[in-house]
Amino acid sequence: MFPFFSRSKMSDAPEVNPAPAKTQELHPLDALTGGAFSAATSGERASRIRDWLATQPAPEQLQEVFKELSGRDKGAARAVRERLDEIRRAKGQEAIAAEWAEKAQALLAAPKLNIADALAWQRDAAKAGAPLSREPLSLLKVQMADRVKVIEDLQHRVQVQREAAVLLAQRIEVLSTKPWRDAHAALELLRADVARWQEQAQELTGDASWVSVEARFPPLLDASRTQLLVVWEAFQPAVAQAAAAAEDAAAPLPPVPVWADELRAARGLPTEASAAAAAAVKPARAVRPKVAPEVVEKAAQVVREALATLEKETAEGHGKASAGAAAALRAVLKVHGKHIDNALEQQVHTALVAAGELEGWQRWSADQVREDLVAKAEALLNRPEGQALGGRKMQETLRNLRDQWKQADQGGAPNHALWKKFDEACNAAHKVVEAWLDKIRTEAAEHKAQRLALIEEVKAWAQAHATSTDWKGINRALYQFGDRWREGGHVGEKLFAELQPLWKQAIALAAAPLEAAQKDSLARRHAMIEEATALGAAPMLRIDAVKALQQRWQGEAQSVPLDRKHEQKLWDAFRKPIDEAFNRKSADREKAATELSARDRVVLEASKALEAANATGDAQQIRAAVQALEAALRGQAQAAEAVASAQKAEQSAAAPAEQAVGGDAPAGDAATEGDGAAADGEAAAPAAAPVAPPKPARPVVAVRGDDRPGMKKDAPAAPGRGARPGDRRDGRPGDRDAGRGPRTEGRFGDRNDRGGRMGERPAYEDRGPRLGDVAFRAQRDAMEHAQLALKKLAAQAHGETLTQLLAAWDKRDPAQVPSAQDLGGRVTASVRTAWAQALSAAPQGDASEALLRLEMAAEAPTPAEHIAARRMLQLQLLTRRNDPDPAQTWGQDAARVLASASDAASARRLQNVLKTLLRK
Repeated sequence: MFPFFSRSKMSDAPEVNPAPAKTQELHPLDALTGGAFSAATSGERASRIRDWLATQPAPEQLQEVFKELSGRDKGAARAVRERLDEIRRAKGQEAIAAEWAEKAQALLAAPKLNIADALAWQRDAAKAGAPLSREPLSLLKVQMADRVKVIEDLQHRVQVQREAAVLLAQRIEVLSTKPWRDAHAALELLRADVARWQEQAQELTGDASWVSVEARFPPLLDASRTQLLVVWEAFQPAVAQAAAAAEDAAAPLPPVPVWADELRAARGLPTEASAAAAAAVKPARAVRPKVAPEVVEKAAQVVREALATLEKETAEGHGKASAGAAAALRAVLKVHGKHIDNALEQQVHTALVAAGELEGWQRWSADQVREDLVAKAEALLNRPEGQALGGRKMQETLRNLRDQWKQADQGGAPNHALWKKFDEACNAAHKVVEAWLDKIRTEAAEHKAQRLALIEEVKAWAQAHATSTDWKGINRALYQFGDRWREGGHVGEKLFAELQPLWKQAIALAAAPLEAAQKDSLARRHAMIEEATALGAAPMLRIDAVKALQQRWQGEAQSVPLDRKHEQKLWDAFRKPIDEAFNRKSADREKAATELSARDRVVLEASKALEAANATGDAQQIRAAVQALEAALRGQAQAAEAVASAQKAEQSAAAPAEQAVGGDAPAGDAATEGDGAAADGEAAAPAAAPVAPPKPARPVVAVRGDDRPGMKKDAPAAPGRGARPGDRRDGRPGDRDAGRGPRTEGRFGDRNDRGGRMGERPAYEDRGPRLGDVAFRAQRDAMEHAQLALKKLAAQAHGETLTQLLAAWDKRDPAQVPSAQDLGGRVTASVRTAWAQALSAAPQGDASEALLRLEMAAEAPTPAEHIAARRMLQLQLLTRRNDPDPAQTWGQDAARVLASASDAASARRLQNVLKTLLRK
């Protein structure tokens, strides 16, 4: 058998020697942390880390150890992280402490400390997490508390002084009701007390913290001082006067009634009270007058009305209304109760008892109202999700519930158990209001800080832009500051009253340069308004001056901005005189235009007649009316020309004879009036011949021809009329200096050889005075309407002519062929005769080629089925050079078409081409 143990006694030693383990490398931070990185277990590592942290290592070392250790052992690294967080919080608290220390120092350094600001500093600092238990905040907190205590002590002393002043005044009043000797004995003591009171009041007002006292305390102290001094200053002379009256019987009595009666009694005179009692005579008891029946009836009626109202309200169960009616009935009984009988009085008492029972029932029902109010108060915090009340709404609801509870208490006995439940529910709901109020206070503090920062920003901006001339930019910046101030958030009325003067001062400082520039701009604009008034009042309106003035105004308006309404008023005042001048000018022009002359009336009548003829649609009447209108225009021009010629003849007859003989005599008058003829150089008569009326000038007719210099015209131009009787009529146009002979040399060469249009142009015709605007527009519109009507009638007549011609072709009746006048000038008599002969014979021949030639002559489109034939015909015509063009033989081609048989397609093609050919 094998032994149980196979090893020998020396089996504890290993049989095989193991290889030595590798030596682990130490972490660089292991020595720093006391072997924390080389620790075998997490607990040992955490213990070594805590020991290392007790040595207060630097933050950089903590950060490095945490970075290395957080990846290996988070449990051990937690202590390092907590130490880092603590250091970070300490740094944050130091910054917060510095900030709130600065605020506290600013409050303590201010000459006036508001208690509310001091308490708010402590509360807000605690909310912000500032370490109030550490230096320097702890010391500042103590100083702030001491300062507040001093201010509160001053306010308390003011109240004490006020009570002391009231007590001194009461002592003086009490002494005025006692004998004057007692008052005289207490005079010195009172004088010392009053002096001491004034010293204490002076100490209060002289204290350094007096300016920090609330605003309601200084007036209280001043009022107490004034009241005490008034009483004291009246008491001292009265005591002195009483002492003098006691020594001298002739001295006047003091104004105090008690002392005056005492002195009268000492002098043996009757007192004022005894004299009044002796003078008063007890009147006899008046006999009760008999009451009139009307008074009794009226009293009974008033009581019955009040009684009926009470019974009605009691029957309907109106508790509040019945109580009011009962009170009204009792008031009526006080006035008219002595005039009613016993029966009515019994009814009144019965109704009042019933109303009292109803009121008792109301006390019972008041508990039902209270239970409803308790349920409503408890439901304020149990509303559905999303329907919770806000702070302000919760505050108003709680106020309404408490008011309703007070009204319920007035109608019945109080219920303390329900009140306790109601009050607890309201207090629980009021926490929402408190949180809302805290939020409002925090926001108010933030808004205050924002507004103060804005004020400082405005001041800095004002200093930076003190020399700027960009008035538009300054005005825009001021408006932006104003918008930011208005949108700065809500603050309390008291705080706003403190901030508003600072804001006004800062914004006034910033706006001072702009206001000065606006003042100068206003002066310049008022000067320009006066200048505009002078320009508008001038008899002749200068447009250039008005434009220059408007440009100056626009430049001024663009450089210096003003308030919109004020600037608009100035612009209206500036524009008003200029507009009035332009309106006056327009009115004068319209007045001159509306005044019709004799010629205008004639032209207007002729224009109206032409419009009437246009309305008839008769071409003959329209042409006659057109001729009448042209005659009216031409007749007036000729009359004016005759009058002007007669005046010129008279002037020439009165001229000296020597002026008419010389060859160098100017012919400017004749040239200016458009006569176009020179004076006769050979006639040197001593007296002028009788003046003869000139013949009317022939109308100028434009002709076609070669207008090059030296070329012959197709028709000569009409010669101009002579200026005076006896002048030569056979002179060539342009040869007005024939009496002096032709000029062979000169600046422009030989003008007599020039045959151009400038040399042959006739003299300008004098058209007489100018038509008025109304007459000119009337004749122009009438002529245009007449031309349109004639064109329309011509188109209608042309269409009727083609229809008649096609009807004659269809019926083969030559008698229906339109006349030559209807066909127009394009159709000669021979062509019309050929058409009539073609229609009188029997239809023969093919009209296809003739129709193609007509379409080529009229340049009209050919139907699609005949396009190939038209192209073939065009190629054939190109080979026939000596044949006439289709445009020259369209009359014969039309006759060939009419000689053939009529069909709808051919008739439509013939109508299309004749519509064009007859108009060319």
